[in-house]
Amino acid sequence: MMKKNYEYILFDLDGTLSDPKIGITKSVQFALRSMGIIEENLDHLESFIGPPLQQSFYECYSFNETQIQTAITYYRERFKNVGMFENTLYEHIPTLLQELKDNGHVIVIATSKPTVFAEEILKYFNIHHHFDLIVGSNLDGTRTSKTEIIQHILDHYKDQPMKSFVMIGDRKHDIIGAHNTGIDSIGVTYGYGSMEELTAIKPTKIVKTVPDLREFLLKNTTIQIQS
Repeated sequence: MMKKNYEYILFDLDGTLSDPKIGITKSVQFALRSMGIIEENLDHLESFIGPPLQQSFYECYSFNETQIQTAITYYRERFKNVGMFENTLYEHIPTLLQELKDNGHVIVIATSKPTVFAEEILKYFNIHHHFDLIVGSNLDGTRTSKTEIIQHILDHYKDQPMKSFVMIGDRKHDIIGAHNTGIDSIGVTYGYGSMEELTAIKPTKIVKTVPDLREFLLKNTTIQIQS
């Protein structure tokens, strides 16, 4: 028989499977402009890629709860119509997902983005069929932290050993969520988290490219044993 370590592979979406910079930063820019704040440089808004919007609007602009909810409403107004499609898959991702499925892995999306938006993006890229489960945040603002999202996934597969799971992401929030729920993690530096950010939070493994990630997952997670 075949035994697989990391049988359950959890992928972050933004900055891990796809580069969403234009769609996210322009939608944040739109939300800020709608609230009287002008930010012309989209690079200044890259910190919004990854964390929950509530956290980013608070940390970057010191918005109160009411302002945060107003900003998110403006953000979604643009994002759901335009922004989610201003997005590109990283090279080699479709091939990686297909190979993982062919090798019998269970693939799950674990994103702070609302589930309904994540589902639309995966359909847009025509990769939704690779995923056994898609878990994101709720539109009402609940289940936004990566810890909550990963725990929801673990509860869904509650009969499986923790060592069978790994979380893959480009930001510290992905790794913190994995630490908090007791599973391994892989940090990827081709997204929006720096090597310094990821190193400081100590993931199980750090990889620099999608081919490096493929090599690690396919070469090191499948072990042939005799039945």
